Amino acid sequence: MAVRRQRRGAAGPPALPCRRPCRLSGGRAGVAICRAAPLLFLLVAAAGRVSASAAGGPEVHSLRGSWRLGNGNGSVVLRGEVPGCVHTALHRQGVIQSFDITSAIKEVNFVEVRFISAISYAAEQSRCHKAYSIPPACPPPVQKGECHANFIRKEQCSFSWDWGPSFPTQGIWKDVRIEAYNHYHLIYFSLTSFFVKSAQQWSLEIESVFDVVSSEPIAGLVTVNIPKLQTQQTFSVKLQPGEGSIVLLVNINKSSTVEAWWPNGHGKQTGYNMTTTFIMEAGHQIEKFSKAYFRTVELVQEPIPGSPGLSFYFNINGRPIFIKGSNWIPADSFQDRVTYDTLWLLLKSAADANMNALRVWGGGVYEQDEFYDICDELGIMIWQDFMFACALYPTDQNYLESVRAEISHQVRRLKSHPSIILWSGNNENEAAIANNWFSIPYADREVYIKDYVMLYVKNIREIVLAEDRSRPFIASSPTNGLESVKEGWVSQNPYDTHYGDTHFYDYSSDCWNWTVYPKTRFASEYGFQSWPSFSTIKKVSSTEDWSYTSNFSLHRQHHENGNDQMFQQIGHHFKLPQTTDPIKKFKDMIYLTQVMQAQCIKTETEFYRFSQSEIIKGEGHTMGALYWQLNDIWQAPSWASLEYGGKWKLLHYFAQNFFAPLLPVAYEDKGVLYIYGVSDFHVDHKLTLRVVVYAWSSLEPVCTLAKDGVTVKAQSAVPIHKESINYLLERCRNCTRKSCVITFCLVGEGGLQSPTNHHFLSSLKDAVGLQKSQLSASVSQQDDVYIFALQTTAIAPFVSLDVGSIKGRFSDNGFLMTEKKKLVVFYPWEPTSVEELEKSLTLTSLVDVV
Repeated sequence: MAVRRQRRGAAGPPALPCRRPCRLSGGRAGVAICRAAPLLFLLVAAAGRVSASAAGGPEVHSLRGSWRLGNGNGSVVLRGEVPGCVHTALHRQGVIQSFDITSAIKEVNFVEVRFISAISYAAEQSRCHKAYSIPPACPPPVQKGECHANFIRKEQCSFSWDWGPSFPTQGIWKDVRIEAYNHYHLIYFSLTSFFVKSAQQWSLEIESVFDVVSSEPIAGLVTVNIPKLQTQQTFSVKLQPGEGSIVLLVNINKSSTVEAWWPNGHGKQTGYNMTTTFIMEAGHQIEKFSKAYFRTVELVQEPIPGSPGLSFYFNINGRPIFIKGSNWIPADSFQDRVTYDTLWLLLKSAADANMNALRVWGGGVYEQDEFYDICDELGIMIWQDFMFACALYPTDQNYLESVRAEISHQVRRLKSHPSIILWSGNNENEAAIANNWFSIPYADREVYIKDYVMLYVKNIREIVLAEDRSRPFIASSPTNGLESVKEGWVSQNPYDTHYGDTHFYDYSSDCWNWTVYPKTRFASEYGFQSWPSFSTIKKVSSTEDWSYTSNFSLHRQHHENGNDQMFQQIGHHFKLPQTTDPIKKFKDMIYLTQVMQAQCIKTETEFYRFSQSEIIKGEGHTMGALYWQLNDIWQAPSWASLEYGGKWKLLHYFAQNFFAPLLPVAYEDKGVLYIYGVSDFHVDHKLTLRVVVYAWSSLEPVCTLAKDGVTVKAQSAVPIHKESINYLLERCRNCTRKSCVITFCLVGEGGLQSPTNHHFLSSLKDAVGLQKSQLSASVSQQDDVYIFALQTTAIAPFVSLDVGSIKGRFSDNGFLMTEKKKLVVFYPWEPTSVEELEKSLTLTSLVDVV
């Protein structure tokens, strides 16, 4: 996602003397000290207890747990948890509001780690880069952020972004330990699968990286055993002194049937238990337990008949897969608060919305192992950016050394995961140079292109190719792919719809107008903002904040003119609230922003889905739709479909439908209604298309069409119905564009049915016959879920069920209610009751906004 940064004069941090990045240096026994500058934070902890280890394995001293946290001059000393960071420790102990330390821990052995302010360090590194500037210097003022994020290898969005706050915190925010060994230590262990076509056989490449401290080579045997695949092989190996790797190729028994790993909605996510045993000289032994997955991936970029340019799609296990999903940002400003449960809730919500992929965006963090484990389990493919975003970066030797270590570590750590299908060098940095975001004089442009190639091609790409040959690499997103390579890695127009992927944002055009959207090969970013639910906002605000012009609202809105853009987009099709009750007006606007966002992204996503099988004027064959963005980092207006804490916005409920494996999609062109059948299924289906037209004034259908024998082809989007709007209105007597609405669905044998979709014939602010509906609901419990039995006296557009801060999700929400009764299931994420749900329930439809 693009964020424009700009220079900001004296508001930057104070200058510090130029010096190289500080490194850990040995101090007294048991102490490691980093000598740095002023503004130090000090973490002090006792050396941990030694844990037992297997014969010959390393002794592991865990250092996680309670530490003492203090600043450089000793004025602040308190307890902090590791993994943890400064802000969460201060907040937990109440120091950010004022706090009194009453006890101290006396210890014997200490590990001391000192941190310089990340803001000061970044400013210093920028000031020391004297040859030429590396833009951008600072974020736009609306983001209320800090400067020079591109000069420190740290979460870029922690310096602020247009959807998040500025918290460039510091601390030992991941697990920490001491490892002791006398002979050798296994540093990395990875396995990648390949299918050898000539032999029609699966094989596994197993790489083990060791640190051998022995002065002599160490010989031994390695046995790999996969019981379910009746595969066991033993290898003789020899470890040389120093750091090095051994690579083993295991051929899977041909007599065993291998079940491949498939994306969500396309098959199972089968993994096989594997044991790798290292038995070395003198009885030293390591036993490694892991999961073996079998999956191939290919990024196909080849000519398309009838179109200039190249395709851009992913083959998984030899099958082209339409990518459906969103973009992932860090789940919290303070990473030590991100638990397994946090990740599971967000990722399961993605899978439940029929997503099969997420793009881990390049301005955040390389996610923890559990994130990728869950994606492996749920079948969520990962487009993995490296952590460079919306900026140019230095390429001095110290910086490149740090980057090389970073990339090597992350690829070795992550390449075993079948969920990761692509490495991408950065977010939008090719576009930043090509479109001159930072107003670089043309005469200086080559300097920055040279730096770009040095960083992403000669360093990052080379490391990726050396470390992992099992998946593709692209240098940037958006990119023209092979065409960008042909043009020297920075193309003239990275947004060319005939190549690669595109990012597209347009807040001024009418989002219901499908013709404004690019008929691209792959849509990897697009979106619209909305506000989170009132229950989410209420937790961090007071009554005086509940207005769109309050200081709170302006502080939380980090996108320039964001609120105005939302109101303008709402105004295209909906009436803005006129109530004089300020709190009702605030709540009504929250509701409308969510309705607008959901309907906008529905329209755009359906456009991308029905464009997958056609070429129109040289454009089309769209094979991916990843909207911006999945999750939130705090309680604020953003592009997210999941609020901070995991609550589903209306957009996420809509995504459950517009990403459904079987979906009818309608659009108008020159007075003609077209309906396409979109399918992710691997086989063709003969179905019935049901089209039902309602007048806004009645729950009884005006007319119904049942079209039998409709063939929806496997993994494609095909036109299945075409009808003049004028003819349809004549056929359905007493209907006009303003008085009627069209609904439609696909039905097949064995209970196969698509979601019911709708097509509005006019803006709803112009709808004739809409009546104030009397919505009611009764709640009952059925096993572990709750049933909401809804009733209405009139057609109700965009019916929203909200149970406040009770955690859970509904089976459907934001729907067009065209029948008197409807059952909706509530899946709780924590214990609740019928009484609590009834008390917390708010029912809203469009006609309730006045």
